[in-house]
Amino acid sequence: MSRERDGKIVIAQVVGKMTAGGVESVVLNNYRNIDRERFRFDFIAQENSTVVPQEEIEDLGGRVLYVPSYSSPHAYMRGLRDLFTTEQPDIVHSNVNALSVFPLYAAKQAHVAVRIAHSHSTDNRQEHFKSAMKSVLRPLSHIYPTDFATCSWKSGEWLFGKKLMNSGKVKMLPNAIDVQRFQFNESVRQRKRKELGVDDALVVGQVGRLCFQKNQMFSLRIFAELLKIEPSAVLLFAGVGDDEAQLRQEARRLGIDHAVRFLGMRTDVDELEQAFDVVLMPSQYEGLPLSAVEAQAAGCPVVLSTEVTSETSIIPALMTFLPLSAPAGKWAQALHQAVMRNQNHRESRIQQFYESGYDVRDSGKRLGDWYLQLLHERNRR
Repeated sequence: MSRERDGKIVIAQVVGKMTAGGVESVVLNNYRNIDRERFRFDFIAQENSTVVPQEEIEDLGGRVLYVPSYSSPHAYMRGLRDLFTTEQPDIVHSNVNALSVFPLYAAKQAHVAVRIAHSHSTDNRQEHFKSAMKSVLRPLSHIYPTDFATCSWKSGEWLFGKKLMNSGKVKMLPNAIDVQRFQFNESVRQRKRKELGVDDALVVGQVGRLCFQKNQMFSLRIFAELLKIEPSAVLLFAGVGDDEAQLRQEARRLGIDHAVRFLGMRTDVDELEQAFDVVLMPSQYEGLPLSAVEAQAAGCPVVLSTEVTSETSIIPALMTFLPLSAPAGKWAQALHQAVMRNQNHRESRIQQFYESGYDVRDSGKRLGDWYLQLLHERNRR
């Protein structure tokens, strides 16, 4: 029988360094919508986490437990092993991609019966150190998990390989959202645009960490070209990250800093997506980006790189894919064309999300059912 605390099955959700990024947002979305009378999530975060929604997690009945950063591998492993041995969660669900080898090995040492490796992303060879480390760890991705999950076929194939993906043993868990929050509302759009001071401007938005993966440096070059087409345009970055100072400097160098705004960490992304005219996403790599899913639910067109899986395209009419090798001017034209195509046809798209399985209420129930199935299977062995 699985061990229960206060009548609840405990799921240790390993989320790494919490920075309000997409992965922890996906896990938190699931926790908001799973049966919390039956399940409790313990978020296993690194001590160097910068944005931890601890109050909300605790209000939902969960906990945040800290371990050392994986930059100190021995301390990280010892912290994980001690935590899992002490807490004895029913399931360890690791959301740190290739690094899952560490928490799942620690979970096996602590005799946790259900150990899930969940792939949320891929990689990029330009991140030399990260790519080298991932290349070493990926072949180990099959050893310590008992079960496998992925947000998209592309991210699953990257971590687990074609053979395992074709075996049917990898659970597809799309990055679902609370579609009701993103339902397009013209009054919300106008209010938010007035609040942002962009009433009549063409608004380009980008949501995500300010980092190499999200490629905001290229976004600035694209936007500089867009200003030649639409001088009143503005670019809004919603998010924080290590690249902010460098991005501000580059905006000044390009002479576009007057039209580029850094909004910082936001809790109103649902309203921002409605205020944007187009979302820009020239990502170097992705799994299945949450912000692109949210934009489509809000009826907002998205221009994104071909490094992003086509599985992201829930509403194809809103999506434009371009290679990163395309010149910035071509990207700028695509942004302008996307806005022109959709400016008189902005509408709610949430029904398509319900039908596609991207509503988090449904996905939360499916996740809970899967956890119960896995525990039942282990208990029978």
